Order: sequence, then C-alpha cells, then structure tokens
Amino acid sequence: MLAAVLLDAALGEPRRAHPLVGFGRLAGWFEARLYADRRVAGMLAWSGAVLLLVGLTWWLLSAAARLTPWLAWGGSVAMLYLTIGHRSLAEHARPVAHALDAGDLDTARARVGYMVSRDTALLDAGQVAAAATESVLENGNDAVFGALFWFVLFGAPGALLYRLANTLDAMWGYRTPRYERFGWAAARIDDVLNFVPARLTALSYALLGHTAVALRCWRSQAPQWDSPNAGPVMAAGAGALQVRLGGAAPYHGVWEPRPELGEGRAPDARSIRAALRLVRNSVIVWLIVVCALGVLAKGWSHA
Repeated sequence: MLAAVLLDAALGEPRRAHPLVGFGRLAGWFEARLYADRRVAGMLAWSGAVLLLVGLTWWLLSAAARLTPWLAWGGSVAMLYLTIGHRSLAEHARPVAHALDAGDLDTARARVGYMVSRDTALLDAGQVAAAATESVLENGNDAVFGALFWFVLFGAPGALLYRLANTLDAMWGYRTPRYERFGWAAARIDDVLNFVPARLTALSYALLGHTAVALRCWRSQAPQWDSPNAGPVMAAGAGALQVRLGGAAPYHGVWEPRPELGEGRAPDARSIRAALRLVRNSVIVWLIVVCALGVLAKGWSHA
C-alpha cells in the first residue's frame, strides 16, 4: 500500500492509455451485446466485464508468486497504483481554487466541470467552490479509500474489483429509462462495496477535523442524502471542515433541490484546499494504521 501510494504521488494517473479507458470499452462491448431492459441482463453484463478481469488478475498474480514473491509484489503494487487516484484529486481541484483566488470565474467554472456533472455555467463563485469541495470529499472515498480497504482484505484483485464496480456504477448506475433496470446491479453492487469504506472515510474525516460538528452532521444530515454512502462521507467531511455544502444544483438546465450539508462558513477557495488536506491526512493515517497492524501481525506470526 505504501509503495502504491508513493508511486501515485510521484507519477499521478497514467496520461495515456489508462487501463480504465480500456475497461470502459470492454464494458461497452458487453452492453452492446447483452443490453435488455431487465435486471438480469445488467447482472450478466456486469459479471462478464468485471469477473473476467478480476479472475485474470488473480491468475496472473498467482502465477507470478510461483515464480518469485517479488514479481507478485511488484504486480500488486502496480495494480493498486492503477486503482487509486489521490494525486489526481489535487490536479483537478487546485486549478479551481487558483482561478477563484484570481477572480476568474469563467476558468473556475470550466475547471470544476471536469470534476462534476452539474451545469457549471450556471454556478456562482460560492457554488463552484462547493462543487469542487464536495467532489474532493466524495472522491476521497471513491478514488482512494475504497480501493485501499478492499486491497487490505483481498489484495490487488479486491482493489481491482472495487474500482471496476465503481466505474460501472458511473457508466450504468443512473435512474434513466435506459439504465433503470439494466444498471440496477451496477448501482447496488457499488453500494454494497462502498458501505464499510464510506463509513471509515467519514470517520477519518471526523477524527481529523472538527470532530463533534462532523459527527453531528453525519448523524442528522447523511440520512437525507439520496446516496447511502456519499451522504455520510460528504456530511462528515463538510462538518469536519465547518463549511456549508449541498443545496440546490443545476442539472440539464433544471435546479434540483438537494439537502444542506455541514455548517459554518460559506465555501470558497480555502474550502477546496482544506478538503484536499483532509483527504491527504486521512491517507497518512490509514497508511500508519495498516503498516502498524502489518508489523504486529508479523510479530504475532513469529511468536
């Protein structure tokens, strides 16, 4: 884990030919051939796209381990590196904060458009800052902690399973006429895989920020959010930062109501940077805890 996180910090995500792009094409291939307005069709497409790659990864790492443990170790590091995106959070969010500091709202809107799906052209400066802050907090779980959690449990195949499931949720997990039934499995599986990591992420945010406020917001505001996992993460994160997030947001030209999150000051460029620090500090704590547990486990095995 430490090696993969350091590799991500040094290199960031691959600039060309990211494996997830290839996976998106594979998923599109399965969708084109198996699509039907039925849940079972979506389940078959999900299984074909995900289990094929996870099974292949498990087989390759097992074969590598039989040759030399170091080859399997290197493969696991590479796989975890490809499934996390800690550095990319900052690469997307910092330009938004810089543009807001410079008073360049048009650039800030354009840059935050890379992070969120709402209509950014309709946002004012505070709403741009809120959108970027929400994205950093939520993707702290989706792009970092979820993969780390499943890596701890099942190694590289677990991290890959999580990231591919998360990707298919982003592709198929919408409540639209096309995906209401076909995408049901992708959305539900992602909810299940995120249930524990999201709450550990929310707890990490709470412990490293304004703890009492974060826990209060988590308890009172998260149940109002549509997503059972994004709610705890963003409510706890907003409370930890003591910033007001949530509220109505424009999608497809319509302002849709959303619950309020957090409490305290209005969001601005400082909120974005504070969210990035909160995610970074949480990553450090996770690494310390996991490494300490690994050392203890090795000591117990030799006792």
